[in-house]
Amino acid sequence: MTVARILAFKGPEVFTASPHRTMGEIVALLAEKRIGTVVIAGADGGITGIISERDVVRSLAARGADVLADPVSMHMTRKVVTATSDETIEEIMDRMTEGKFRHVPVVEGRRLVGIVSIGDVVKHRMATAEAEASAMRDYIATA
Repeated sequence: MTVARILAFKGPEVFTASPHRTMGEIVALLAEKRIGTVVIAGADGGITGIISERDVVRSLAARGADVLADPVSMHMTRKVVTATSDETIEEIMDRMTEGKFRHVPVVEGRRLVGIVSIGDVVKHRMATAEAEASAMRDYIATA
């Protein structure tokens, strides 16, 4: 199964913000939308960074509530690992496990086309396992 298939089920919606937004605004967006990550996009629409709940917690632990007034660009992860829609779920799972992150923006060229979370990957892996088990039960029942 490919990343494109996950995006076909969940849709292409990705929450983005510009680098000058404050950490307080990002925290509000994370809470309001009940999401774990916001992709930070430059004026050209290209990905300049990513900010996750973990990044927020680390920043707060280091400097306290003062970070909420800082621009998100001061605290975001700048080296963003991305995927393309033709990559397999296994490739993405390996990348997430190796890098210890839970969200991968999906790009085609420089255009952001979606985001895949570890929850999306687990959901689709479970659906696949359930379908295989059901097929096996059907096969055994008709044998």
